[in-house]
This record gives sequence, structure tokens and C-alpha cells, in this order.
Amino acid sequence: MSHLQINNPSGAPARVCVIDGQGGGIGGALIRKLKDRFEETIEIVALGTNAIATAQMLKARANRGASGENAIVRTAPTADVICGPVSILMAHSMMGELTPKMAEAIAASPCPKLLLPLTQENIAIAGVSGAPLPHLIDALINSHLAPLLCPATQDHFNGRAEKERT
Repeated sequence: MSHLQINNPSGAPARVCVIDGQGGGIGGALIRKLKDRFEETIEIVALGTNAIATAQMLKARANRGASGENAIVRTAPTADVICGPVSILMAHSMMGELTPKMAEAIAASPCPKLLLPLTQENIAIAGVSGAPLPHLIDALINSHLAPLLCPATQDHFNGRAEKERT
């Protein structure tokens, strides 16, 4: 998806906000794969609609985490990339946990949103295969997130390699 770009002129590690609710299982699985792939070259911020979801994502090794409406409303605009299930854009989804203010803040954030086509809502997304969660996460990371982060992660790896040589 070459039309997506991150805007991170500071050179700091890209801030990837992973948003999830209920038990945090989808967010936790996503964060584990992100850590395996990118290690500490990105900052992963876990944003849960509730404390249990946030705790699960922190257990999966997110760098930081926060819970609730205000945390999501205040943090979403600061993200370089937002990842999560498609229901994070739907007010009243996740059995009512995702408030209209949360959905609006996520949708209005200027960063790219990389969404997993999973929802418990009465919604069908045409053209989406029924691939299992691990395959969807791999596709999100390899086909969409990695190309966005490639310059930032490549610069980080190059900087680390130069430091190790000196």
C-alpha cells in the first residue's frame, strides 16, 4: 500500500499504537509479533478500552500502556501508525466498550490505520478471506507495516551497526 506514509521527522522510533478491548487477545497477539519482528526499533503503545485489555498487551511486551476513553482520545493523534481490529473505528463496538469519542479520535488521527478484518459486530466486509488471526497479523506486518517503517528501522539498524564497528 504505497499510498500510506508515516510522518516522523524527529528520527525517534516510530510510535505504533495498538488498540484493543475486551480481553486484549488480538492486541496481545499483534504486539508479540511486532516485538519478534522489530524488537526495540519501534515504540509500541498499548491502548486498551479497559484495564484487562491493556494488561494483556503490556504482558505481551508493549513499551507503555494506558486504558480508557481519555487515554485513547489523547494518544491516538500522537501515533505514527495505529493497529487493531476494524471495530476500533466503530462506535459502540466491543459490546459497548468503544465509545463514540474513541472511534472519532482514532478515525481522525492523521496517521495510517492498519486494521485486522475481525469484528463481533453484525458487519460483513466484502472481499475479506476467513484467514486465521496469525495469518492476518503476518499480512498486516509484512505487507503493510514493514514497508511503512522500513526507512526508520533501516536507519536504526545502520546506526547500531556503525556503533558496533567503532
